[in-house]
Amino acid sequence: MERFVIEGNHPLTGDVSPAGNKNAALPILAAALLTDEEVTLHNIPRIGDVATMLQLLAELGVAIRDEGSTLHLCARDARFAVPRQELFQQVRGGILLAGPMLGRFGQAIMPLPGGDRIGRRRVDTHLLALEALGAQIHFNHYDFTMRTTGLAGADIMLDEASVTGTENAIMAAVLARGTTVIRNAASEPHVQDLCMFLNRLGARIAGIGSNTLTIEGTDRLGGGVFAISPDYLEVGSFMGLGAVTRGEIRIHGVVPDHMRMINFVFKERLGVRMEMVGDTLIIADEQDLRIREDVGGAVPKIDDAPWPQFPADLMSIALVVATQAKGTVLIHEKMFESRLYFVDKLIGMGAKIILCDPHRAVIVGPAELHGQELSSPDIRAGMALLIAALAAHGTSTIANVGQIDRGYQQIDQKLRALGAHIARVRVD
Repeated sequence: MERFVIEGNHPLTGDVSPAGNKNAALPILAAALLTDEEVTLHNIPRIGDVATMLQLLAELGVAIRDEGSTLHLCARDARFAVPRQELFQQVRGGILLAGPMLGRFGQAIMPLPGGDRIGRRRVDTHLLALEALGAQIHFNHYDFTMRTTGLAGADIMLDEASVTGTENAIMAAVLARGTTVIRNAASEPHVQDLCMFLNRLGARIAGIGSNTLTIEGTDRLGGGVFAISPDYLEVGSFMGLGAVTRGEIRIHGVVPDHMRMINFVFKERLGVRMEMVGDTLIIADEQDLRIREDVGGAVPKIDDAPWPQFPADLMSIALVVATQAKGTVLIHEKMFESRLYFVDKLIGMGAKIILCDPHRAVIVGPAELHGQELSSPDIRAGMALLIAALAAHGTSTIANVGQIDRGYQQIDQKLRALGAHIARVRVD
């Protein structure tokens, strides 16, 4: 077990670059099962969830050549097997093996998925889409058994714009007979990355970036080379960090089109001063954070919604920034009923927060934060608590940092390079 020890209230200044998008890397790694030719992937984030996915693929017979941020994968000798439960439940993205395994082997047995405990995370969207493509699915309360005598194209209306549900449907459809139309599809940058990667291998996917995807099935996919896009959620995390630590932070390698709503919320709602210069996002030093009220002095709201709206994974970060901004704001996290439960830790640090219900919190700022003993409950809340600790007076410790490592590559090293006083300590 490891923990972080942080001495807070030091200005952070310097240059930082995001790793590759975790939520793109996981489905793209799973999609390597769909071809028996080699694929080369650049800008792979070396994080806990990627390591777990690579173990799952290796146990299915995928050959992996590791060159750091570049991976070469070949599934020529891949075989059907049941993913090892203890591995599968370490990463939510394990469910993304369902579509490729059905497409490659005609069957899949999926243990119950794991990942962050942030509330109920239904898999019905996945199952309904795969059934529409011709899979027969049986659930026995321990795992899902999926079989097909041949996937066939279908016109599918997803019951929600689920990212991973959309990705599983895409991966199953590319080798199905005929045409598939996926309506109410998720269109986040990582979904776009998956589609562009599959097209690089010979898939025929149209409508990328929209909520309607049309997929012309093909008999086989070839090999190819693809670079994962920068993780805009990590960019958003460093934006929050720069906003509350009083130094200028320059974030390089940003895709501006991925940041439009995130920039709007941080700038127009929370008062963060920033500038986009090419692919560099500059967070100004000595911020004077102020909540912008709605017309007539009404309390404004920050809420999440499917792309291109504000992403759910940055709600925890926005909430911490709000504790340091002058004014009052309502945070409305619509998707997960346990996402906001980490705010009791912030309240213990001195934040002025009223948790109205599992989905809504009112934040009144600014509040002076003080170091506390903390524990990371999930990836994003863990990063939010780390940002709060860096802004706080005194020393904080954060336990269970493996949760943060699942989503952020070498985060303590990146923070030390910016001037953070942070140490990773091993404990029994």
